[in-house]
Amino acid sequence: MSKIASSAENSRARHSAQDAWERDEDGALDEGFKPLTREEAQKLREAKPSISPWAVLAGQLVVGVLVACAAWLLTGRPSVGWSAMYGVLAVVVPGALFARGLTSKVSAMNPGAAVAGFFLWEMVKIGLTVAMLFAAPRMVSDLSWPALLVGLVVTMKVVWLVLWFQSRSNRLA
Repeated sequence: MSKIASSAENSRARHSAQDAWERDEDGALDEGFKPLTREEAQKLREAKPSISPWAVLAGQLVVGVLVACAAWLLTGRPSVGWSAMYGVLAVVVPGALFARGLTSKVSAMNPGAAVAGFFLWEMVKIGLTVAMLFAAPRMVSDLSWPALLVGLVVTMKVVWLVLWFQSRSNRLA
């Protein structure tokens, strides 16, 4: 008899947990998923436009070149500038390969291919970045690791700058 009572209690607990998940912030029971209409989807796209990965890469490259030039000018040593530029390239080149892979027609075929493509190209990007960092001492004579890391980190953080400029230009428009 206790097994039946225990089973009934478990069932009630599952249903109350399910009800809790289905309630929104106001505590009202969610009536289910409601797809957007064409007009609602268009308004959402206009309110939150997507950012092209190529625009992010262009911003990264511009800021990276400025960082490399600043490193060269501040130290007076060309090797420091080239080291910083190599750090920039260790972000931009794999990022360009990643963007190219994601924007290919194969990735747009269906959602499953898009997800698999994202993970595949992300692994390629990480692998190429690591390979470029391992090759850095052979590629840049008189390598300055601090300059390379500054170029690498600043270039990676440009994504936030591009997002900020994009959101600001959307508010002004």
